[in-house]
Amino acid sequence: MSLSDPDHELVVAELGREPTPAEAALFENLWSEHCAYRSSRPLLSAFDSEGDQVVVGPGDDAAVLALPDPDAADAPAAERDADDYGDTYVTFGVESHNHPSFVDPFDGAATGVGGIVRDTMSMGAYPVGLLDSLYFGGFDRERSRYLFEGVVEGISHYGNCIGVPTVGGSVAFHGGYEGNPLVNVACVGVTDADRLVTATAKEPGNKLVLVGNGTGRDGLGGASFASEDLAEDAETEDRPAVQVGDPYAEKRLIECNEALVDEALILSARDLGAAGLGGASSELVAKGGLGARIDLDAVHQREPNMNPTEILLGESQERMCYEVAPEDVDRVAALAERFDLGCSVIGEVTDGNYVCEFAGDADESETVVDAPAEFLADGAPMNDLASEPPSQPDRELPDDEPPLDEAVAAVLSAPSTASKRWVYRQYDHEVGTRTAVKPGDDAALLAMRETEGEGNAVEGDDSADGVGLALSSGANPKWTAVAPYEGARAVAVENATNLAATGALPLAAVDCLNGGNPEKPDVYGAFKGIVDGLADACAALDAPVVGGNVSLYNDSVEGPIPPTPTLAVLGTTRGYSAPPTALDADRAADSELLLVGAGGDALGGSEYLAHAGGSDRFPTLPDDSGAADDLGDLVASLAAAARHESTLAAHDVSEGGLAVALAELVTDEAGVDATLPDRVAAFDETPGRLLIQTTDPEAVAAVTGELPVFRIGDVTTDGTLSLAVGDESVALSADAVRDHRDVIDRELA
Repeated sequence: MSLSDPDHELVVAELGREPTPAEAALFENLWSEHCAYRSSRPLLSAFDSEGDQVVVGPGDDAAVLALPDPDAADAPAAERDADDYGDTYVTFGVESHNHPSFVDPFDGAATGVGGIVRDTMSMGAYPVGLLDSLYFGGFDRERSRYLFEGVVEGISHYGNCIGVPTVGGSVAFHGGYEGNPLVNVACVGVTDADRLVTATAKEPGNKLVLVGNGTGRDGLGGASFASEDLAEDAETEDRPAVQVGDPYAEKRLIECNEALVDEALILSARDLGAAGLGGASSELVAKGGLGARIDLDAVHQREPNMNPTEILLGESQERMCYEVAPEDVDRVAALAERFDLGCSVIGEVTDGNYVCEFAGDADESETVVDAPAEFLADGAPMNDLASEPPSQPDRELPDDEPPLDEAVAAVLSAPSTASKRWVYRQYDHEVGTRTAVKPGDDAALLAMRETEGEGNAVEGDDSADGVGLALSSGANPKWTAVAPYEGARAVAVENATNLAATGALPLAAVDCLNGGNPEKPDVYGAFKGIVDGLADACAALDAPVVGGNVSLYNDSVEGPIPPTPTLAVLGTTRGYSAPPTALDADRAADSELLLVGAGGDALGGSEYLAHAGGSDRFPTLPDDSGAADDLGDLVASLAAAARHESTLAAHDVSEGGLAVALAELVTDEAGVDATLPDRVAAFDETPGRLLIQTTDPEAVAAVTGELPVFRIGDVTTDGTLSLAVGDESVALSADAVRDHRDVIDRELA
């Protein structure tokens, strides 16, 4: 990739001369789709990013949110005011590392984790949790399994080594990712008002200090590489654009960053990711309306004879750029030495242009970059692209439906629907001792003990005196492939419902918007659909979208990926406990199994149709059918049902529909005897529904407001799923359910 002719003309007009080789390369990377969002930024204004809880919104390395006091943690965000938020802040961000993970799945995924963790650190926060949302081609393809195993190994290796737990996420398999997998990683950190740092440079005369690993040639041109379709020979030709991670250096950098924040030595910060030092330092000063003078010879390097372009654009990992007061430079260097990290004073903040000088082996330095920082960081023109709106398929259900036992077995054992235990058992999800609800349930739950004492104590229950932080992330490519707008709205509802199953309500969201080549009108039309769908749903859920990432040009010789709107949602509840997602056999005799929420009466995008064939429209979502006034009320009602004192178990209904959700409730001691009217009711994947085991069904119905509540069956003590659908029935023991759901474990053993 090189600077296009129109971009070259703009640069020449601004500079009044031809750009130097270093400037041309810097503009090429900073004006790439990956950095400048040239095709997506015009669409992103659809998102609502404001709220009393939002301390720092989009545009920084990560968003910053104020947590509510424990007393207000269970209230919907719309019912809180500024006084309901306490002094504990969390940071929230998400990034993609898609192209690198295709070329080198281990290092590509590992360095994706490293990058989002450093985004967290740059806000003055300590990372406390990771979520990974992963998308691969068909599980029956050898290439897909190779990528899947390598990516999971890379995430587990890096996360485990740095001591940040991976507490949740999602995995999907779809033929559309055959030539271009997606690796989206979110991170949560903890900070407060006194420790908060931003990426806005403060004033001229302050020093710019580089702390961390030496700069090398790995990852060179990574930003421009991420802004192109993957070529057939990408695995060999693009290998130099993939960074190589060192998690042990990252762990030292985390602790050093914490020490620097403790002593208030950082005035502003930016991690070195896309476009390396040139990207981080120019963006840092541009946000402050300032400039910089950089001495590239002062940058500590790990390879000999590096030229200025390599020093500027190498994306070597585990590096941070700090703005530091001149009198504090020696203390920063001393702390870096304590943690065995490199440290260079590479320049200073100015009120002029962004200027880089380099001598190398010459006797005198020469100016290799001299451009306005704001023009570098924000001067790229936006693309005006044609789009074709997508249309939904008609209902053409299969004439010869498979037998019920075959259909249930197929949906239970579909890799996207099956258990992901093989993945999360490789992650250390308990390090840090915050993980109250572990992977495998509907949402993770972290104990935010910093909030204890900010609200009224609950006598005899210390855990109820703090805020529980619920986390969910993912997308369903089958949904958005069928109906981008409706599917994206469903993705938001599904993630919010996962939180509701723990009793939590959304606080905010971040998104990772993945699409194919936007220059194709049908691809761009579908991408617009997922943006608008997420924006509308998150607004209705009172979940401001406070940050995110866009990854386009996920296109290869295999074709474009399905439009994939990964959403990570963060919510709060009082205390650190949640109802289990498995039935309570001891209370089988005096409990009932309820379905809270209405189905959408369609099978479009379902795992059932993927097996049985045929097509259908996407299900009608709850607020479209009149089952709830809006999505915010819907999720609040679901969360109230999950929190009710009579609730023994709660589990959401989504991928695979009711048939899968009922099967997942079954244990060796507890079973289900349920009856459903037809295949649509059994396999419709409408989100926004919960299965509730309760000892007081009338009380649960009372707290759900206008939501419909159905008695769906009996809880038994035989450890069997007994399911009648129309005039057919199927019975599966808990062992048989596990056997179907353990397909990934079994195939990769």
